[in-house]
Amino acid sequence: MEQTLANGWSRNILALQIDAQAHARHGKAISNFAAMLPTPQSDLVQQTLKDPYIFDFLTLTEPFHERELETALVRHLEKFLLELGQGFAFIGRQYRLDVGNEDFYIDLLFYHLRLRAFIVIDLKKGKFKPEYAGKLNFYCNVVNDRLKHATDAPTIGLILCQTKDHLLAEYSFSGIDKPIGISTYELTRALPTELRSALPTVEEIEAELAGESSGTSRPSRGKS
Repeated sequence: MEQTLANGWSRNILALQIDAQAHARHGKAISNFAAMLPTPQSDLVQQTLKDPYIFDFLTLTEPFHERELETALVRHLEKFLLELGQGFAFIGRQYRLDVGNEDFYIDLLFYHLRLRAFIVIDLKKGKFKPEYAGKLNFYCNVVNDRLKHATDAPTIGLILCQTKDHLLAEYSFSGIDKPIGISTYELTRALPTELRSALPTVEEIEAELAGESSGTSRPSRGKS
């Protein structure tokens, strides 16, 4: 309900968010945010990111390449931004960084208006590998040096892959001094069915919003 009010979602957008179980996926990314960011910022970043991200608006089928995924996401940028959540502003795809007479390219670069920080997204096909963390740390270093304004918060890195191992991810964070997270993505919705009963319907949320606007409150749903 808070997200509905804050984001000004229409009934159709609200229905899409409930159907995609967006609420249940916030705050699930594996990260080092608590160690690398002050408490208010780290909590906000953690709650901003999801795991998994659902890209069921794409028509990709296996086998596909990372570049095909990237192209498809940019082609469906409006739906991609909706899945990322409120506040993401798209900066560029294959954003070029010239470092030491070599060219490097960030898959997707965003700026988050609420976090006041750049967000570097590295797209990967398949499972997470430890070397991905070092590469993302490098990108964050360069963005902090070249793009970050003095008033911006530290740049955040996000690796999007299809599968991840929690222990492997935690070891990969060791020695990394930039805030990075790891989330998975799915091309079809395959969320646990028990999550669907844990969230209210569109009608229930609308009724509660109507009650708040009229100054009355409505009993909350019972929890088992």
